[in-house]
Formats: sequence, C-alpha cells, structure tokens
Amino acid sequence: MTRLALDQVTDFGDFTRGKDLNEFLKQTFLNNSSKNGLSDVRISPDGRHIHVILRKPKCGLLTFDKFQRPHLIQCQKHLDLVLTKTAPIVDVVYLDNNKDSGVAILTVVFENGKAEFWKFWERKSGWHLLQTVDLCNSPRARVVSVCVSLNFIVWCEERPQSESSSTINANRNNFRYCVCKRTIEVDEGGVSLGGVKIALHNNPRYMVISSGENVYLFSDDAKDTSPETVSKFFLTWSPQHDLFRVSSTCEGVLHQRSSPANRESDFKRLVSDCIGAISAISPPAIYGFAPTGSGGLLFLLSSGWVCEMQKDGVLRHIYKLPDNCLASCGTHNSLSIYHNILALTVGRTLYLIDTKCGRELEKIPLKKESVLFVNCLENTTPHLLSDTGLFVVMRRETDLKNKAPSPGGHGEVVSSGAVLVEAVFEEACKYYQQRSLGSTQLTSEKLKKGGMFQAPLSLAAILRDYLSGQKPADIAKCNGGNEKLLCSLDGELKSLVALESVKATLAKATEKDLEALGETLVQQEVSRLLSSEVDRENLVYLNFVFQTFSAEAWRALQSVLLLRCNGEGSLSTKAPAEVWKTVLAPIATASNFHHHHHHNGQQKQAPANVALPVFELLCHSVFRHQPAWLPRFLDLAQEQAGSSSSSSTWGYGVKESPESLPLYKRALTVLPDSGSGEYQDLEVELLLCSRRPNAVMQALRILMGQGQWARATRVAERFCRQSPLLNKEIFTTLLCEVAHHRHLDPYLELLWALCPEDLTVTSILNIVLKNLPSSSSSSSSGASASAGARSGATAAGPFPGQSSSQLTIGLLKPLLSKALLRETKPSQRYADILQSPTFPPPTPPRQTKGLPRAATEPALDQQDSKPRTSSGPGVVSPLNPV
Repeated sequence: MTRLALDQVTDFGDFTRGKDLNEFLKQTFLNNSSKNGLSDVRISPDGRHIHVILRKPKCGLLTFDKFQRPHLIQCQKHLDLVLTKTAPIVDVVYLDNNKDSGVAILTVVFENGKAEFWKFWERKSGWHLLQTVDLCNSPRARVVSVCVSLNFIVWCEERPQSESSSTINANRNNFRYCVCKRTIEVDEGGVSLGGVKIALHNNPRYMVISSGENVYLFSDDAKDTSPETVSKFFLTWSPQHDLFRVSSTCEGVLHQRSSPANRESDFKRLVSDCIGAISAISPPAIYGFAPTGSGGLLFLLSSGWVCEMQKDGVLRHIYKLPDNCLASCGTHNSLSIYHNILALTVGRTLYLIDTKCGRELEKIPLKKESVLFVNCLENTTPHLLSDTGLFVVMRRETDLKNKAPSPGGHGEVVSSGAVLVEAVFEEACKYYQQRSLGSTQLTSEKLKKGGMFQAPLSLAAILRDYLSGQKPADIAKCNGGNEKLLCSLDGELKSLVALESVKATLAKATEKDLEALGETLVQQEVSRLLSSEVDRENLVYLNFVFQTFSAEAWRALQSVLLLRCNGEGSLSTKAPAEVWKTVLAPIATASNFHHHHHHNGQQKQAPANVALPVFELLCHSVFRHQPAWLPRFLDLAQEQAGSSSSSSTWGYGVKESPESLPLYKRALTVLPDSGSGEYQDLEVELLLCSRRPNAVMQALRILMGQGQWARATRVAERFCRQSPLLNKEIFTTLLCEVAHHRHLDPYLELLWALCPEDLTVTSILNIVLKNLPSSSSSSSSGASASAGARSGATAAGPFPGQSSSQLTIGLLKPLLSKALLRETKPSQRYADILQSPTFPPPTPPRQTKGLPRAATEPALDQQDSKPRTSSGPGVVSPLNPV
C-alpha cells in the first residue's frame, strides 16, 4: 500500500554556518513557547537561502546559504549579507527575476522607508549589494508591512497626522495609515523603481499579503487599536486594475468598488457603502492564512474549517478539522497549497487534504513544530522547515499485514458518508441560491446554522442511516416514516456510493488501470448524456468531456451511436431513435451559436469558450479523428432526421432563418477558416450531401474556382435531374463559363445534353453575348453574328474582333441546332386534345332573345344598300335610344 510520509532533505549541514542555524532555531523554540517561533523565518523560493529577522532590541538579519557547488566556498571566503542600515526590519521579500533564474535578488525593507537590494552570485561567493533606495516619499513615514505583487512593490506605511491627505476625524490616531505602490523592474544594472502612488488612505494598520495578481489587506490586531468592526472584514485589492473588494470569512464578498482613474481611494468611503452588512455579521476568527499563488488565499478559521477565497471572490470550504483540535493545539499552525494538495500543520500534526473533494489523504505526526513553504523547483510537493532540518513529503510502500488501514481511508464507509452529506447541502445551497433575491453567496454552513432548512438535514440523516446498512423499513421508523423518500433516492444513493468507490479505486490504480477506467467512465458519461434531454449545464459538461478526453470521447461516440463503416464507404447506425433525437435536437444554444457564426453564408470556427450544441460537438470529434467520415456522418444524420427524402421538394432560393438552420450548415462550422483552401474538398462534399439547390450551386462555384472542370461536369450531370429550376441554373452557370474561356471545351457534348427544354435559341445567344469577355468589337458585329446564327449560318470562324481562343459559332452550333430543332418541332403538349373526335366542339343552338340587341344595330345598318332614315316599329335606333 502507498502512503505519504516525511523524508529529511537536509539537517542544515550543507548550509553556511548550519550548526549556528540549528542552535538558533532550537533556542528560539525554547524562548517562544507561547507563540510560533518560526514566524520570523523566511525561506527563498528555491529553498537555498534561509533568513532570520531579528526584532527589537537586536535589529538585524541572519542569512544561511546553500551552495550548489560546495567546492567554491572551500576555495574562497564566503561573502555574507551584512546590512548597511541598523533600523528595524519590516520584512524581506524576493523579486521574481525570470531573466536570470540562477540569481536571487532579495529586498530588505526597513521601518524608516529605506530598502536595500541584494543579489546572490554563487560564482562570486555570496551576496552583493546592488543599491539602496528610499521607498517612501516622506522621510517621516514608517513602513509596517510590505510585499511584491507581479511588477509592483506594495507596502502599508504610517504617516504623520499633518501629512494626511484627507480630513481626520476623532479616531484619526487609528486611521493614519495608507497603502502605496511602486512599479519595480530588475535588469542587469540594478533595480528601477517607478513613482509612488497612494492606492488607499485613511485606513487602519494593515498587513499586506500577495497572491498572484491580488493583494490582501488584513487588520493587524496585535498592534492596532482600531475599532472592533475593522477586524470583521478584510480587503482584496488588484494593483493592476485598482479594484477593491470588502470581504469576510463568513459571507465572502460584501462590496466591491473600482478606484477612479489617477485618484486615491478613501478607506472610510469604501467601508461606508457596506457598513450595514459589516455590522450584522459575526465572522469566525482567522488563525492562519497563506497565498495560493493563483490569486486566492487559504484561511484556517476558529470554527475549524479550512477555506479558500478564490480570486473571483467566492469563498469555498475545503476541510473541517476535528472538534477542539485548534483549542488543544493552540496557535501553532501553518498551511499551504501544492497543486491539488492542501498541507496543514496544527501543533505537531500534518494534514494532507485533497482540495478537489476535501478528502483527507494522510495524517502524519511530527516530532517538532514546523512551518510549510513552497519550493519553486518542486511546487507540487509539500516542504517543511523545523529546527532539525528541511523535510519533504514522499510516497512510501507499506506492508498491509503489519499496518491496519487508518480510519477514513480510501473507500471507507465513513468517508463516503461525509461526502454524501456534503453533497446534499451543496445541492441545497445551489437550489436556494437560485431562488434567492439577494446577491450574497449562500454557504452550507448557513443551512446548518440554527436548524434552518429541515429538508437537507433530514436527507443527511437518511444518508447516514443508509450507509450504516439498515433496512428501508427501519430507516423509515428512525426518520419519521420516510420510506417513500428513501426508495426514490435509492438509485441516486447507490450511484454516489459507487462514485466514491471508483474514486478510491482511481487513487490506488496503476497507470494502465487509470487509462482503462477513464475510458469506461467517459463512455458511460457520453452514453448517459446522449440518452437524456441535454440542458445548458449538461451541454457545458459534455463539451468539457470532449475537450479534455478527446480520444476517449471519440471511441465512446462510436460505441454509443453504434457507428459501422461498410466496404462501400457509407456509415450505418443502430442507435435508438431517442439518442439521435438528442443529437439533432435544435436547442437555444444552437440558434445563438449559428446566429453569431454564420454571416453572409460563410462559416467560421467556434471560439473555445462557446459551448457547442451536441451535433456540432460530435461533428468536431469526427473531423478531428476521421475527417473522411464527416460527409458520411452528415448523410447519416440527415437520414435519421428525415431530411434526405424531403430535400428534393424544398423550394429553391428560400432564405433560411437561424432557428431552422439545416444540418449541412451546422456541419460546415467545424471546418477551420483557413485561407489556403485546405478543407475546400471536404466543404464541397458537405454541400453536395445536403442535396439542396443553394448548397449544390455553392459547391459547383467552388469547383469552378479551383479549376476542377471534370468534377464540376459530373456534379452538373448528377444534380440536373433533381429539378428543372436547378437544371436551368446549373446549365446557365456553365454556359457563362463557356463564354469566358475554353477549359470546358472537352465537356461540351455533355453540357449540351443538359440544356433545358424551355431554353430557346434567343435565350442562349443572349446569355452568351452578355458574358463574352470585353473586346474591341462593336455591338453591331455582335448583332450580325446573332442574326447569322438564327438564319442557320455555320461559320466556324470567330466573331469579328475576337481572337481564335474565344468562343466561336462552330462550338455553339450543336447547341443552337438542338434548340432550333426543338423550336421548329410541333409541340406535343396538347396532342391529346387535338386527337379528340369532338374537336372543335359543336356550336351551341341560338335562341331569339325577347329584347332587341341595340349593340348590333349599327353593324346591320351598314350592310343595307339604302340608309335608314326612320325607325320602324319594334326597332330601336342607335341615335334614339330608349
């Protein structure tokens, strides 16, 4: 069995004056039994230099160095770090010098505002002073804390009352501090500092802690006499963006505010915006803290919880210490994070915690009280410093026969129960957070406090009894008759317990077993998600699975959809219809995605932060692992969607809305938008697979643009049979190309055969004449050529003014003859009517109308030889209408 244990790296024997360091640390522990004796010890990022700050009455700095090549120190005298100032030291910090990783640059900051920059050269046997600078503007300022954040040096200083930049109230003695920053750059010649900028003024005495791009400000309760309210919260500040957050250890972020450009922020104004929320909270005390390096901060609270304040301001609970652990061990603690492992020392016990799930990996007893530190060369491994040397946590193999498993080990029922109970409360927090009208972050501690929300508490009790192995009937009696509830939760409970079992198996599995288990889990997750209705959260999760486990997800996709490729080059599937319904379902994300990434008919690749719809996600996987399968996969999807059978009946030229985007356009989004045309052949295949007129014409134009005339004519021959409108569009497009160049001459016979029946000679000549290349020929020559063609001219020479490479009448002769013959041939459209024996129909019998026909009288008068001068009886004259 693999266990975590401590190995000693050094006993300070390879450090300069190592025995003095050992004796000094032992004496420090004896004289500081009431507090942590290692609080004034600083360790360099590479673990090769140890500094001890001497406080009053002795002010100074002790430095102990480890040489990588010990023979250098034996050949010449070691140059120790001897300070030029005798003022009290505030702190020592290292500068991040990426240009020369082999050289350490140390900054020693004094209370009077002076700063010394030292550089360690192993080739020159020790420390060398680079320069001394005044950190503060005012000679009367007093520095109380300092840190380095990215390319800024940040400090908190006390200023005399007369130099305060704001009005001082009755408590001015408590708020006479300000937080300042200066840019800092390290080069070969030394250190360059920018001008002093005050970020916050009229604040209490603050301790500044750097973590990534953030700086945390904590009230120094030991030396400050500010009101009790100030200790209830702390500040988070981003020097780059001048953004302040007011946070607490129970509520997370209470308020945030950006500083005006080139202006100072006032502490009292910042706090007054959230003074009501501050007065109402009672946060636990902070027993220890440590930066995570990525912008967050770890806390050890008086409640026993270890929490992480993430860089976005969210407070996350990680691990709960046993009850009364802090009370019995006092304040001797240290904590730090190493990748995904949290290391915590409380008294003489080292806890190693998995930060992902809060599971205790190991609990190691210590012989001496120790302090944790991060070694930049091995930042994933916990390192400790004690008065006996430096130690590192290593993995060891132990005999299971000689050692019983520790309580709460891998796969234990107690561990699973704790995880299940926390899962219930986290789910409840998520539910109530969505229903809450406030922006305050809800925590599981709030749910448990004061017996609030009895439903999660009841569920937690059911989980506890379920894991104890009781029967459902007994559990129902213990929990007030919750048998129905337990039965409904039985499946989820088994799944959670099985998940904990899988976690335990993964923790002790070999690399080969891990790969097999990972592939099995990915296949199960893909199958589960595709067999259910995918909402927004599950869609994001499915995208994460395909991005993180690309190869495993591709194999899972083939297994879930039961994809098989036969010898003829087509794909088949035997997946249930419900799975394909999930794959092809139009969801809101799809419409939004295509609305932004389909403009003017052009497809673009999706950005990395967009959750792709299921169909696009699967097309990405197919394109990445089997690009040749993508058109076949589109064919298969269209067949499952029922679009293949109806594509031939769709209208031509109808504008499609993003909500009803066809599958071929969704598949086109996976092709990278490269200017080299690398994927144009695949684009043509996808367009042709759709069988839609617009897509077919787009594919045909791509082929003509690439000069693939043989393939273009094959596409034309294939799709001209689809519909008369598409036939006419394809023929007209190719005829225009014939008028421009001679590349289609070998295929003219096939092209003329595709001529639509309703295209006349006049239409053909109009198309040709409108698309002839520009030349010096006049319009009359073109007209005469057209007239000659209509009269049956068979001149094989070129048009007047055209070169021999241009279109000739001889090339058009077969087409014109075919069209002319079709025009002169009697139409058979009404042959059935002409052959009818009742053609023409008999004249209907005439009947004499009772009323005279006034409208026909003038015509009858014109047929008489003599004009009528009067109207007889019964006859109406047109000149004398009734």
